[in-house]
Amino acid sequence: MAGSDWTCSLSAMHEWESQDYEPSLPVSEKSNPLTRDIDRASAKCIVRMLQACDAQMFQEETGATYQRLLGERVVETVVEVAKRVQLVLKDPQDSLVVLSGCGTSGRMAFLITSAFNRALRELNQSSVYSYIIAGGDRALLSSQEAPEDDPKLGMLSLKKACEGKKRVLFIGISCGLSAPFVAGQLDFCLQHPEVYTPVLVGFNPAHQARDEPMPGCTFTFRSVVQRMQELAKSQKAFLINPAVGPEAISGSSRMKGGSATKILLEVVLSAAHAATFTNTPVTHKGILQHMRAYEKTLDKTYAQTDGITALLEAAGQSLLCGRRVCYMGWGSLALLGLIDASECIPTFGADYEDVRGFVSGGYKELNNNEGPLISLGPDFCIAHEDFLHLILPSLNDQDIVLLVYTHSDDVSEVAELARRVREKTSNLHAIYHRVDGDTAAAVQQEDFNKLCLSSLKITWPSPASESLLHMQWELSTKLLLNAVSTGAHVLKGKIYQNHMIDVQVTNSKLYCRATRLLRKLSGCPESQCEEALLKAIYEVDELTVGITSCDITTHTLTARNRSKVVPLALVCLLTGCSLVEAESRLEQQPIFSGGTSSTMLVCVM
Repeated sequence: MAGSDWTCSLSAMHEWESQDYEPSLPVSEKSNPLTRDIDRASAKCIVRMLQACDAQMFQEETGATYQRLLGERVVETVVEVAKRVQLVLKDPQDSLVVLSGCGTSGRMAFLITSAFNRALRELNQSSVYSYIIAGGDRALLSSQEAPEDDPKLGMLSLKKACEGKKRVLFIGISCGLSAPFVAGQLDFCLQHPEVYTPVLVGFNPAHQARDEPMPGCTFTFRSVVQRMQELAKSQKAFLINPAVGPEAISGSSRMKGGSATKILLEVVLSAAHAATFTNTPVTHKGILQHMRAYEKTLDKTYAQTDGITALLEAAGQSLLCGRRVCYMGWGSLALLGLIDASECIPTFGADYEDVRGFVSGGYKELNNNEGPLISLGPDFCIAHEDFLHLILPSLNDQDIVLLVYTHSDDVSEVAELARRVREKTSNLHAIYHRVDGDTAAAVQQEDFNKLCLSSLKITWPSPASESLLHMQWELSTKLLLNAVSTGAHVLKGKIYQNHMIDVQVTNSKLYCRATRLLRKLSGCPESQCEEALLKAIYEVDELTVGITSCDITTHTLTARNRSKVVPLALVCLLTGCSLVEAESRLEQQPIFSGGTSSTMLVCVM
């Protein structure tokens, strides 16, 4: 139900768990019943819908259909993986823990390895964590979808990262159990059990793992999972794959998929560190308590509904005006701003200028494998100084600037930047984390608030653990920024019902998703939908044998240079018009209105 009367019913929370609900789709690709009208909701209702979706991560198991994040089997597996990490920490010589993934999964791998290597350095211990992201470090800041489809590239990148190591715990992250890049790495681990122990993290049941052939491979992702399941019986491999429910925007694993990845892997590594350096045993109870702390983080974050709504509306207004959203962050919270901004491009078909993230300290703070990437172009300039030189001169009151920081950052530095920004725009806002009782920071903050249109302040109780508090700040910030950028693009008209209508078709997963979406929205047969998609990709009204004989990889490489292929294909399917006519219609009326069939509401801008 859209509008101010929207409420979340218990039945809607659990509806997706029914075996009859979109039975042909894996959980990670289903549409969420809670958000099916998010495209028509008010800003406040959008926030409530996102809160209800995020709360599904922590729902208790209601039967045997799906294992859940807090379920017995998941917690037990987390305990065992934490003990494997502990073995590496106790004897780091010639050992390595590798976290790897594509897109959001790879970015979470980077964020987590950075944090825990930093913790080791503070203890005067050698670093044992390494990350791999498909497409290399440029994928930390921009969409690099094509490498996700290359299992051989995944294998080679793992082999290179682990050269000379005698013991490797490999943690492959694939939210949908679908990425060929990760499948190639897992297969390599299974072929070399004397060195590698593979762990798979994802959010579909094993039987829903992708079963399509991969280029140059005799195995599928599902067959790799099946081999791992067999080895898991003797703890020679591990699967951590709770269902956390469909995403608020269908298939957008940057949201719950990214959050649940962060929760699980931080729980694993934190428990291993506590066991190694403070003699705190890894226990089922301790793991569960840590997970519950993240659940409280979610509640505390969404208690700020009014503040989140104000930010979402301001960001949405900026995008509607063709202007930009800028995140200015400090420390690891700034990295979450970079990550959120980078994900808007493939998810919503956004331009890289629409949402940008900037970090105090730039690449020195990022500390990525490949170092500064500024030679790749202006969209890889990420320091506050870059913002001041490249962005600030052209700002006006229709641009929104969002400052993201904590009481432990240099608030005087934040205030100085705020003053510089206010010279160009009054549309300045802040997200600020503080600890209860910090009166000095509170006084300083009062003066700073006068510079901002709004300040979303989250006050946390004095922590028993500084590291846990910082991880909670990070998760809270991720939830907030995901809500702001997602809601802003919803208000701009980038979503139909709860589907990414303008998704970029740049790898096999997105190609299949686009075909399914066209089938759902048009009601046409799958073959006809794929034909329409190919016509939009190749910009032709008739397909040649040369086109139809190409494989999906060729199609997706071609699609990288095209825009609005899904909206164009949909208009052609619904109206029977040519591509030229479809383009003209989209230019004249970028948001169509109506109900179903040829008058279906389609958001494409």
